[in-house]
Amino acid sequence: MFSDTLLTSVISTENVDGSGRQDHSAGGLASLHNQYSGEVTAATVQIFPSNAVTRRAVVCRGVTAEIIQATRRDRIEYGFCGPVHMLVLYEEGVRDRGETFVQGLRGSTLLDLRKKLTFVPAGHAYRECQELRGPSRLGYFYFDPAKMPIQGQAGSAPAPRLYFENVAVWDTALKLISSIESASTENQLYLEALGVVLAHELGRVDSAKPFVQAPVRGGLAAWQQRVAAKYIEEHLPEQISLTTLARLVRLSPYHFCRAFKQSFGMPPNRYHTSRRIELAKILLAKPAASVTEIGLTLGFSQTSSFSAAFRRTTGFTPTGYHRSLG
Repeated sequence: MFSDTLLTSVISTENVDGSGRQDHSAGGLASLHNQYSGEVTAATVQIFPSNAVTRRAVVCRGVTAEIIQATRRDRIEYGFCGPVHMLVLYEEGVRDRGETFVQGLRGSTLLDLRKKLTFVPAGHAYRECQELRGPSRLGYFYFDPAKMPIQGQAGSAPAPRLYFENVAVWDTALKLISSIESASTENQLYLEALGVVLAHELGRVDSAKPFVQAPVRGGLAAWQQRVAAKYIEEHLPEQISLTTLARLVRLSPYHFCRAFKQSFGMPPNRYHTSRRIELAKILLAKPAASVTEIGLTLGFSQTSSFSAAFRRTTGFTPTGYHRSLG
């Protein structure tokens, strides 16, 4: 399922410096200590085709972090096997087809990757392919074991984990991503501190007791939540009736509306709008973004209605948000 081009590239952990020489040392991260760059220069994930994504990275003591965003919906493959630990954060990403493999674990063909985490210990192979259904945004974090040891139970080597959830790891990783987007020398120490905290939280994952979330009383069952959320995601630009959603989960519109709010914290129509706005934020990040075109693409009949909905949700106008990213 994975291309020969990518598989060949991830067999080694070679790093090419500006002179064209190959650097095989595990100290690649250390040599880039405290350098901030829009280019990926440390031992990082290989992506094929490379022009299918944009990459933005920051490198500091012991940790490299980067944001990878797909620019089109073509088939994209990722591969890695290196002397550093790697954490993958799936902020956005739903695929029509795909497979993920981490050495030591059974592969997965999970389609909805949002809010999932994957941990790949140093020396383990990682491969992933995605045929995307919509926008994809991932965070990759690379930890130098010499500077940021991540220990498993009783000081053992950390174990690989595929598509797990952990609130502490997730929140810390998101803070690091936010810091990348506003990277400057002023927040250098903060970035390094976040890296240390993230490594610490990863070390706690193996020893932590499994967290079992109690079902929300009166809410939708897990399968009903998946069905409703998936339908909304696939029909974002359309007007979705309460009757349609209720029928999908075999409830009356009245009971569905109450159960949906219990499970998602907001009514179906507000959830639908919030998902539209999240996609709008991604589209507005593009340099040549047109507010009118984005509004129409997302199903808003007028620019004014799109702007009003965007401002209610974010506190910014679409134009103001676009400028703030610059």
